[in-house]
Amino acid sequence: MKQKKMLALTFSQLKQIYNQEIPEVVEIADKSSSVEEFKAGMLRFLEICRIENEAAEEAREQIRLLLDYDGQNVHELSTGQDMSVQTIRLLYEFLTGTLENMEIPTDLFIEIFQMFKRLKGEVVPLPSPQRIKSRNDRWETGLDEEVREVRDENKERMLHLLIQKIENRKSKPSVRFHFEEGMSYEEKYRLVNEWWNDFRFHLAMAIKSPGELNRFLGNSLSSETMYLLYRARKKGMPFFATPYYLSLLNVTGYGYNDEAIRSYILYSPRLVETYGNIRAWEKEDIVEAGKPNAAGWLLPDGHNIHRRYPEVAILIPDTMGRACGGLCASCQRMYDFQSERLNFEFESLRPKESWDRKLRRLMAYFEEDTQLRDILITGGDALMSQNKTLQNILDAVYRMAARKQRANLERKDGEKYAELQRVRLGSRLLAYLPMRINDGLADVLREFKEKASAIGVKQFIIQTHFQTPLEVTPEAKEAIRKILSAGWIITNQLVYTVAASRRGHTTRLRQVLNSLGVVCYYTFSVKGFNENYAVFAPNSRSMQEQQEEKIYGRMTPEQAEELYKILETKVGTEEEPKEDVAKQLRRFMRKHHLPFLATDRSVLNLPAIGKSMTFQLVGLTEEGKRILRFEHDGTRHHSPIIDQMGQIYIVENKSLAAYLRQLAKMGEDPEDYASIWNYTKGETEPRFSLYEYPDFPFRTTDKMSNLSIKN
Repeated sequence: MKQKKMLALTFSQLKQIYNQEIPEVVEIADKSSSVEEFKAGMLRFLEICRIENEAAEEAREQIRLLLDYDGQNVHELSTGQDMSVQTIRLLYEFLTGTLENMEIPTDLFIEIFQMFKRLKGEVVPLPSPQRIKSRNDRWETGLDEEVREVRDENKERMLHLLIQKIENRKSKPSVRFHFEEGMSYEEKYRLVNEWWNDFRFHLAMAIKSPGELNRFLGNSLSSETMYLLYRARKKGMPFFATPYYLSLLNVTGYGYNDEAIRSYILYSPRLVETYGNIRAWEKEDIVEAGKPNAAGWLLPDGHNIHRRYPEVAILIPDTMGRACGGLCASCQRMYDFQSERLNFEFESLRPKESWDRKLRRLMAYFEEDTQLRDILITGGDALMSQNKTLQNILDAVYRMAARKQRANLERKDGEKYAELQRVRLGSRLLAYLPMRINDGLADVLREFKEKASAIGVKQFIIQTHFQTPLEVTPEAKEAIRKILSAGWIITNQLVYTVAASRRGHTTRLRQVLNSLGVVCYYTFSVKGFNENYAVFAPNSRSMQEQQEEKIYGRMTPEQAEELYKILETKVGTEEEPKEDVAKQLRRFMRKHHLPFLATDRSVLNLPAIGKSMTFQLVGLTEEGKRILRFEHDGTRHHSPIIDQMGQIYIVENKSLAAYLRQLAKMGEDPEDYASIWNYTKGETEPRFSLYEYPDFPFRTTDKMSNLSIKN
C-alpha cells in the first residue's frame, strides 16, 4: 500500500488492513483475555514465525524489545519526568476494540503495522543513485541566475520602502544613515542602494514588527499568518529580520521553493503558544552561582561560559556578540531570548568599562583549567561584535594561551595542563548578513592567526550555519572567500528541520558549500520540545539521510587523510599555498568522483551529556511518538557525570506518520521516504580527523578541575 493512502486510513480501515495483512497478530489478541496473555502469545509467535531475511530478523528483535519494555517506567531526560511505556497494551486495546481514548491518531498503529510487514520479509527498495541525484539537483542555490533575478526584484521593491522608512522615522535620525535636506528622490535612491552593501545599514533598518514584515514581503502574508505574528508580538516575542535576509524570500508565487528560509523567519503556532514557558533543552546552559551545572562543571558567575565537555567551553561576551543578525524560529537559545539575556537592543549591548575586567576573569578560567584546549566564542553571534571589540577578545585569548603555555614549563610531564589548540568563532552572519565580513574583519582574523600559531594554536575555525543552498548568494560567496583568505577554516552546521530534511536538500547544500571551500561539521536534529513541533524532523530521517544520501559523499580512510592534509593549518611555514582551499576541494572531489564531502555527523544534542545519534527504539506513545534509548558518543571524552546518569530516554516531538503527512503538504511524495520506518536504531558516525584534537608533544594531567560531582 502506498504511503499516502496508509497515512489517511481511519481506525476501522486500519483494523481491516491488520485483519488482511497480519491475521496471526489479530488472532492472538482475540484469544487473549489480558494484555499479559497477549504479550506471552506474541513472544511465542516470534519464536516460531518464519524469518525470510535480515530485515525480518531485525524486525523480530525490535518487536521483542517493545514487548520487553511494555509496562516499564522510564525517566525521560528532556522533561525530567517518569513515564510508563504502554506500546503493546495500546496495540492490544486497538485490536480488541477496547481503546479508551478514541481521539488519539492512528500513527502508533501505522508504525507497528510497518514493523510486522518487515517481520514478514517485506523490503522497501531503496532509491536508486539516479533518483537520489534527481532529488539533489532539483534544489536551486542563491547563485543561480533565476534565483538572483527574483532577489533583484525584491531588492528593488525594498529600496523604495527603505527610503520611506528613513523619511518617516520618528526616532532621532541616524548619524550615518539619513538624508540631507533638499535631496531629490533619485539622490536618495542612489544613497540607499549604496548603503545596501553596508551591514550596519541592514541592522539599523531591521524589520521588527509584523506589519512592516508584511510590507517588505510585498503584502504576501496570509491573514492567518498575520494574526499569529500579532499574537507573538503581544506575548513579547522579538522580531528581527534584515532587509537583506528578507530579500532571499520568494514572494512571487512561482519559481524557487523558499520554505527552508521561511520557516526560519515565521513563527509556528506552537512556538507562539509556548513562548514564555520555554524550558532549556540543554540543561547545562542553566547556571547558578556556586553550583555545578547539569554536566558537573563549576563556572564563573553569570552566563558568559557554557560547558559540557572537558576540552571545550563556550564564551559568550558581554558585547554586541550577545545579539544576532536575525532570530531563527527554531533557535536553541530561544530560552535565552525569552529571559532577555540575549536581545536586539544594540546600544545596551555595547561593551561596558567593566567588560575588560570581567574578560580577564573569564580568561583565567580557561588558563587555570587542566583540560580546556578549545574555545568557542559565540553568543548570539561572535561576528556581531565590532572589529575592535573582537580584536580585544582575541588578544585576551592570545595572552591567556601564552600564559598557560609558559606555566606549563614549570610542570612535570604527566602534570602539564592542556594548552590552547583550537579557536572557533560561531557566526551565522555569513548567511544572514554576509556584508559583515569586510576587509577589516579579515585583517583581524589574519593577524590573530599569525601570532597565535606561533604559540601552538593549530586550528582557527569560523563555525557557521547555512541552512539551505538558497542562502549561498554571491554576497555569501565573497564573505567565504575573505575568511578563507585570512587562513581560517570554515565549517558549517545545519539544523535538520522538516524543510531541510526533504530529499536531496542537505546533499545539495553540502555540494555548494564544498565547492566554495566550506566543510560540513554537524547536522543537528531539532530539539524536541513542543515549541519546535512544526520544524522537528524525526531522528530516523537523519539516519535515512545518512544511509541513503550522505553515503555518496563518504570517503575511504585514505581519501579522508588526503582531505585532512588539504585543510590542516600550516604552522610555521612561510610558503603560501599555491591554490586556495575552494579550488583544492573542487579538485579533490573531481579526482575521487565525489559529488560532495560527507564530513559532517548527524547528531542530537542530549541534555547535559553531549551529542549522539546512537539510539534504539524502545516504545511508542499513544500519539505514535517514538521513545528512544540513547547512548552517549563513545568517541568523545565526556564529563564523568555520565557514569551516574544511567539509561537516557528521549521522546521525540512528532510521530513518523505526522512527519510524512507534513512532507506531503509541502509537495513531497511520501513514497520517496518509505524506508524511514526501517530506521529503528542509529549509530553515531565517526569524527572526521579535522575535528579531532591534535596530540600534544607532552603528557597532560588526567586531573579535571572546575568539576563537582556528588556521589
